[in-house]
Amino acid sequence: MPDLFAVDTNESLDTAADQSRPLADRLRPKTLEDVVGQDHLVGEGGTLMKMIKGGHLPSLIFWGPPGCGKTTLAKILAAHTDLHFEQLSAIFSGVADLRKVFEAAKIRKRNGQGTLLFVDEIHRFNKSQQDAFLPVMEDGRITLVGATTENPSFELNAALLSRAQVLGLKRLDEAALETLLHKAETLAVQDLPLTPEARALLITMADGDGRYALSMAEQMLSLGKHPREGGDLAPLDAEALLSLLQRRAPLYDKGNDAHFNLISAFHKSLRASDADAALYWMARMLTAGEDPHYILRRMACVASEDISNADPQALQTVMAAWQAFDRLGLPEGELAMAQACTYLATAPKSNASYKALKAAKAAAKETGSLMPPRHAMNAPSKMMKAQGYSDGYIYDHDTPEGFSGLSYFPDDLPREAFYQPVERGFEREIKKRLEYWAKRRKGT
Repeated sequence: MPDLFAVDTNESLDTAADQSRPLADRLRPKTLEDVVGQDHLVGEGGTLMKMIKGGHLPSLIFWGPPGCGKTTLAKILAAHTDLHFEQLSAIFSGVADLRKVFEAAKIRKRNGQGTLLFVDEIHRFNKSQQDAFLPVMEDGRITLVGATTENPSFELNAALLSRAQVLGLKRLDEAALETLLHKAETLAVQDLPLTPEARALLITMADGDGRYALSMAEQMLSLGKHPREGGDLAPLDAEALLSLLQRRAPLYDKGNDAHFNLISAFHKSLRASDADAALYWMARMLTAGEDPHYILRRMACVASEDISNADPQALQTVMAAWQAFDRLGLPEGELAMAQACTYLATAPKSNASYKALKAAKAAAKETGSLMPPRHAMNAPSKMMKAQGYSDGYIYDHDTPEGFSGLSYFPDDLPREAFYQPVERGFEREIKKRLEYWAKRRKGT
């Protein structure tokens, strides 16, 4: 299905051919000025507008969510630059298909016309397929416009990215989606049979996807005439709309950026002690079908990385919630997850253990061959005893205060204080102990 988005009001719905075309295709813009929701690219001073006015169109990568206008923009660019438009989908095409397109573009170039090759889902091509674009981009045979919903930095070869400019497209906001619905009504000479609340719900359900909004609008318009045209169809309320359309699964693919963006937002909300935001992002993931164990694993990481000894109960709370979830299952197990989520968000925070481990690892890499001090090593054999193993060892429990003051760093490594507790939560008490032991050790 095409991907949108403005309306050519001179276009008629009267012909049978028009009637058979999806609404989104009938509303497809013909100029950059008609595109909605992407003013940073097509508005006055926008990137694409500057390119068109400057008479130079480089190869581009459009990065954005579904239904934001990537295909539409590619077609408009081809029309504005008098380039022949070719379209491929990386899902259904291979190297053989690319060769055919490249050969046709070569002939076209000899005849004085360039080619704009639009490749949808370009991130689906493997490395060798992506490499195939490099020579034809360099010799000017094609101007590549790739479209992807994934982060190009992770999914596209560096060589390809160095030859193309990445442009980010935004999900359509409520105003842009409302504009699309209004244009659909104008074109159909018919109001959507929806109450204001149901109309707002339809926009919410579209979740920034203009194509989906128009698809739902098409279903609504097919129900019959609204009173504007003398019909007698009562407008649907929000409940009736949900019943008719059922429920749209949120935009969420466990293998794409949305998956990682939401878990990142969840983790950072917990770290920032924002319980409400953390609950929201967890609910988003659960609603989208995320594996609860994945969320619980991240909460366990937060308990150790961001809370640690500031509240030692945090990790125990998460592990107990994990166990409760495994025993209760869905939906009751989500209550244990919510309890753990709010506990972590409201717990005092410390990353002192996390930082201490990083510092200790760095020191270990630099001094990995140093032996422990002799008093730290056992002497199970006579030879080892003769070499001084375990000499000077003091059993801490034999001292009056249970602390010998011996150092267990290598003899040739100056003592370092990797662990620096913060003045929050339980780590206040730990800090007092460390300071006390440091004084005793210095005295010893």
